[in-house]
Amino acid sequence: MKITERAVAKLANSMRIYAEANARFNELKKVDLEEAIDNLDRAFEAKLEAFHSVYDVDRAVFNYFDHADTALILMLRNAIHHRDHELFSSWNNTMAQDGGPHRFSGAEFLIASHTLVGEAHVGRQLYKAEDFLFRLDPSQNSPALDVEPQQVVLDQAESTDGRFGL
Repeated sequence: MKITERAVAKLANSMRIYAEANARFNELKKVDLEEAIDNLDRAFEAKLEAFHSVYDVDRAVFNYFDHADTALILMLRNAIHHRDHELFSSWNNTMAQDGGPHRFSGAEFLIASHTLVGEAHVGRQLYKAEDFLFRLDPSQNSPALDVEPQQVVLDQAESTDGRFGL
């Protein structure tokens, strides 16, 4: 039990650090945009690593791959951790690259979210939906396809009408 408690405490701490990076982002980007983005991205990656630590100590008790949400988090962690592809650049990182958002003039983006009651700040870490498909869907013929867990995630994410609910 002590090992699980430590893993959960690590996850809680990484969530707090991510919240702090989000809270400081707007001020830091005025001084150093690249550092603000890197701080946020690294804090998010730390959350994924901490979640993976919980998975490591808890997987005998809970089957994370029986649930689309936890399977997807683990897939994202592994994709970012191993970096054997060009996928999963965060929205902020993508927008800050050479040419900035002007590179996407005329493009349309769908960003799904939810609203909170009250004035709470919500941290968001956004990735392109197509990156998930390139990583998981064999029909995309992507060189970045992850051949091990994709079928479990796809089976869980596929809705009854055959479309993906990612």
